[in-house]
Amino acid sequence: MAAVITNCLLDWGLKNVFTITVDNASSNDVSIREVPKQLTTWGTKIMNGKHMYVRCMAHILNLIVQDGLKEIGVSIKRVRQDVRYIRLSPARIRKFKEYCESQKLTSKRTLCLDVSTQWNSTYMMLDTAQQFELAFDKYSFFDTELLHHLRTYVCENGTSAGDLTSADWDNVRTMVKFLETFYFLTLRVSGSIYVTSNVYFVQICELDLILKEWMEHEDASLKEMAKKIKEKFVKYWGEPEKMNNMIIIASILDPSNKLDYVPFAIVRMFGEKEGEKLILEVKNYMDSLFDYYVKKISKGSTSASSGNTTTTVTGYGSFLKRGTMRTKLKFEKYKEVTGGLGAKSELDRYLAEDIEPETDEFKILKWWKINEPRFSILAEMARDVLVIPISSVASECAFSTGGHILDSFRSSLTPKLVQSLICLQDWLRSEPIPIKVEEDLEYLEQLELGLIMAPKWNLRIMYHLRKYLDQQVNRPVVNRQVMLQ
Repeated sequence: MAAVITNCLLDWGLKNVFTITVDNASSNDVSIREVPKQLTTWGTKIMNGKHMYVRCMAHILNLIVQDGLKEIGVSIKRVRQDVRYIRLSPARIRKFKEYCESQKLTSKRTLCLDVSTQWNSTYMMLDTAQQFELAFDKYSFFDTELLHHLRTYVCENGTSAGDLTSADWDNVRTMVKFLETFYFLTLRVSGSIYVTSNVYFVQICELDLILKEWMEHEDASLKEMAKKIKEKFVKYWGEPEKMNNMIIIASILDPSNKLDYVPFAIVRMFGEKEGEKLILEVKNYMDSLFDYYVKKISKGSTSASSGNTTTTVTGYGSFLKRGTMRTKLKFEKYKEVTGGLGAKSELDRYLAEDIEPETDEFKILKWWKINEPRFSILAEMARDVLVIPISSVASECAFSTGGHILDSFRSSLTPKLVQSLICLQDWLRSEPIPIKVEEDLEYLEQLELGLIMAPKWNLRIMYHLRKYLDQQVNRPVVNRQVMLQ
């Protein structure tokens, strides 16, 4: 795997690798240890590769959720079968709405059936169903066919669900509280168009606090669930040695955190003794990283200045003047890089300033862009640290509890075509206005027929896609909607 990664980096012309974000498979541990060896050969390894391995947060959250779902799997199965039975017939749906009206349930939401391998859909199903508990009870009282369905329908695991009881509804309410926390947390950390590395450590601390509160909760089932989830949490984040220093540094480089919030959170999470040790380690690592960027930028500035020197001299006086100016400029650059003689470095000055108030309007990248003239070296460092993705999957994949299924059609695609499709998908997702095939079908048909003008790359992509699909099915593509999708 490490050899494949390095070969890809060579093909793409990428030799500077700051971090690699992967899931928690044991094979990845070996791979991440091997990749830095190649970077050493290229001369691009930073800090001996100590911070290179970043654990995918979405993957860990998914593992935690799967353990939680096992605790009340029977109750979820019963609600799922209730919803499935009612949604199978328009007449049953109408009857269910009548029971909602008779019970004076004012919720405007509609019953939704989940996909068993997508736990976010399970959360939405349970969250909606709990609001109609009284309507479900009344429906089962008057419709004996529902009870027959629950007792006889064979589910995915080969067993029947059984009757839906009040205890099941208690479990559902507990599970909704549990899943709601992880649902919004997963959405937050799985973003791909905004900075996420600065919230990794903050969200871990928040989750640790939530689990501690649940472990003291009066709800016995929630308390028991929290204890088991805490064991999984400790496995990945419970010890200071398992924390990547770069993730904590990313939080410090958030002007709304700095060293005001981070040490407090570390001590609350790991205790005073272990916490103080980790704080000192992070500070030393951050100082070393900053020194690396000082040397890097100083070296670049020296090369640039030496390349811009001139040799034309008109007289001794002007030469002396220019020589003095060059010396002055070098001295100013020296002060800028080192912080001057006895003065505070950029890092010290940044940490000494008050933290920024945390509001919805605060944009971390905008702050660094505005303050780059004051913290030129630190801004360069922040640019590399804040770009670290803390999830190796997009949000729609982060909720999956099933494995990745590759059918025979997809596995037959050539590497070149796969790369083209991924590139096309990335372009479409980056469009400022989402493309809706159903709504824009007439426009797209006109575009294909050449009745309206379009960017050359659009026409080129459509031509190659159509040509490829024609080859796959050995006949003209009639359904344009399928082709465009």
